[in-house]
Amino acid sequence: MIRKLTARACLAALLLLLAPPLDAIAAGAPAREKIDPSLLADGQPRGAQREFLLLLREQADRTELRELRRRTPRSGRGSAVVERLRDLATRSQSGLLERLETAGAEHRSYWAANMIWVRGDATLMEQLALDPAVDRVLANPRIRFSPPRDLPSSEAAAAGIEPNLELVGAPEVWELGIRGEGAVIAGADTGYEWQHPALLAQYRGWDGASADHSYSWHDAIHSAGGSCGADSSVPCDDDGHGTHTMGIMLGDDGGTNQIGMAPGARWIGCRNMDEGVGTPATYTECFEWFMAPTDASGQNPDPAMAPHVVNNSWYCPDWEGCIDPAILETVVGNTRAAGILVVVAGTNAGPGCGTIVDPPAIYDGSFTVAATNNADAIASFSSRGPVPGGGGEDTQAAFGGGEDTQAAFGGGEDTQAAFGG
Repeated sequence: MIRKLTARACLAALLLLLAPPLDAIAAGAPAREKIDPSLLADGQPRGAQREFLLLLREQADRTELRELRRRTPRSGRGSAVVERLRDLATRSQSGLLERLETAGAEHRSYWAANMIWVRGDATLMEQLALDPAVDRVLANPRIRFSPPRDLPSSEAAAAGIEPNLELVGAPEVWELGIRGEGAVIAGADTGYEWQHPALLAQYRGWDGASADHSYSWHDAIHSAGGSCGADSSVPCDDDGHGTHTMGIMLGDDGGTNQIGMAPGARWIGCRNMDEGVGTPATYTECFEWFMAPTDASGQNPDPAMAPHVVNNSWYCPDWEGCIDPAILETVVGNTRAAGILVVVAGTNAGPGCGTIVDPPAIYDGSFTVAATNNADAIASFSSRGPVPGGGGEDTQAAFGGGEDTQAAFGGGEDTQAAFGG
């Protein structure tokens, strides 16, 4: 028998059909208050996949981390901090990771800051935002990289010691027998042309006869095009910028051309940009790997293989995706707590004061470096402090070879400069 519906019943049925899903109602305003507005206004259909970061409420106390380092014997300080960070992430992320596994959502756990990268739709994002363990849901767009300054088109490189090195007194320090021996310098950038004649001898993964990239190279780009592809097993630079910056740090071809500040140091590298494009997640992954480098298969992390200093010649303004300026602050702070100096480019928004405004140069944990020219004056393009909130350590020092120098530039291995591509 067919039962007829009353007008009231028909209206009720219609309202049920038009109502939003129960999970959307459950999410509502409380969830949206935690979500980066750019994720809610991205114009994508609710079912479209998007990338986002779950920043957990519980984070390591950096004062406690520093105290932990102070109490720990020198040889184990980095390991103690890394163990504390990993334990926190394992304990606090377990429930969220189980939910993501059940939902079949692509995800990646981080401990450099206690957070999780997720690829999912709007409904999943809102449901996860309701979890009391989640403090904020942050955007993770593909960030368009802006180099610290335009690279000159000339391939000329002056022979001998370059002007930027002369200006800071590097030759006098070398004469004292101090050339960087014993130090390990890390670079987080577009990658590195490891066989470049100015870089090969200093690469930690090269013993003079053969290469072993374990603990010396990591690729944080897991989905990519370009000449490097994804998850490159060997150091690769599909933009050239990373090779250029490493040359300024320690480049030396063994001949008469001195382009690097510390030619006796060793280097390791992590690629955090795909053809010049990175995200907060790829930037985080490189910092995390530096705190505990892994073997070639990404296993057996060893904090004893961590570098002494990390160079970061990139920045992330709000229009590139860092809408929340504190998005990488915990990562940088924890890296410093692990005993690694974080050196950052001061950006190129000068000459006005207060023009150092973008992550990671604005953080207290960053040692921020500005630029001078060959007349030993601050470069016209160089940003100046103070930074927002009074944090950071903006130092007016030689960066990028100086405004007028011909050092450390060029194109390819046949030039006297460490610039790959």
